[in-house]
Amino acid sequence: MSQKSAEKPTTTPGASPILCLGLPKGSLQDATIEKMSKAGWNISVSNRSYEPYVDDPELLVRLIRAQEIGRYVAHGYLDAGLTGHDWIQENGVAHEVHEVGEFLFSKATRQATRWVLAVPEESSIRCVQDLEGKRIATEVVGMTTRYLKKHGVKAEVEFSWGATEVKARELVDAIVDVTETGSSLRANKLRIVDTLLVSTPRLIANRDAWKNPWKRRKIETLALLLKGAIEAEIKVGLKMNIREGDLSRLLQSLPALRTPTVSSLSLKGWVAVETIIDEPVVRELIPQLKAAGAEGIIEYPLNKVVY
Repeated sequence: MSQKSAEKPTTTPGASPILCLGLPKGSLQDATIEKMSKAGWNISVSNRSYEPYVDDPELLVRLIRAQEIGRYVAHGYLDAGLTGHDWIQENGVAHEVHEVGEFLFSKATRQATRWVLAVPEESSIRCVQDLEGKRIATEVVGMTTRYLKKHGVKAEVEFSWGATEVKARELVDAIVDVTETGSSLRANKLRIVDTLLVSTPRLIANRDAWKNPWKRRKIETLALLLKGAIEAEIKVGLKMNIREGDLSRLLQSLPALRTPTVSSLSLKGWVAVETIIDEPVVRELIPQLKAAGAEGIIEYPLNKVVY
């Protein structure tokens, strides 16, 4: 990005204040825009555009590679941004930005990503000390160099532009690559030797922007609703009716129904019970609710869960 395109937009006197937010372009883009939509901000991206439309006149969104967002937030070109903890560390800006919140974007696994040292299955390399004099390919040269220095190992670290897993078998002795479940590494017959860093997406703010009362409130609101939207992805709401006399037994036998809302129905002797539970529990819970006397059981999706 050129200096001109990276310059922070300004507002004219009397105009509404604007928060400039950086969102990751690339592998996290679709997931981020989906989460932002659930949080309440609808973002529309046209082809080749780094300036998507957002239905909030107080918000200006820029799509930038996650690798660069930390630097642009630290330098003040962005007021805030969503990027990975790994790229914050790789760029060495952790002490230059304010970390607002941590988020798990993966609905399927709810796992953080890991940067791992990996070698071919048949490699003789078993620990970091075995890398002495070897060659390593990675996107995170700084992180890998610091890792080697910490362990007193001298090795050649080269930047990888992609397809890093393939290079491990023919071009280098080892790689440092990112993984969530390790399945891709195993598919390429690679063995994990060590974990360098565990990473999750983070919302970070420029320190001057964080000191601005209006911008801070805007960033905190964004973080609150984004967290609520992500939390809602793994939960559902349940409603049901049950005889008042069976309610106590139902709640005692089903601890998954934590702090439910209980309200009277127009039908005497019956109450309505409503609660929020983890989605994976539902398939086991509904038959038990039915057996305990619950009727009219309704499961419904949630958009946000804010504690």
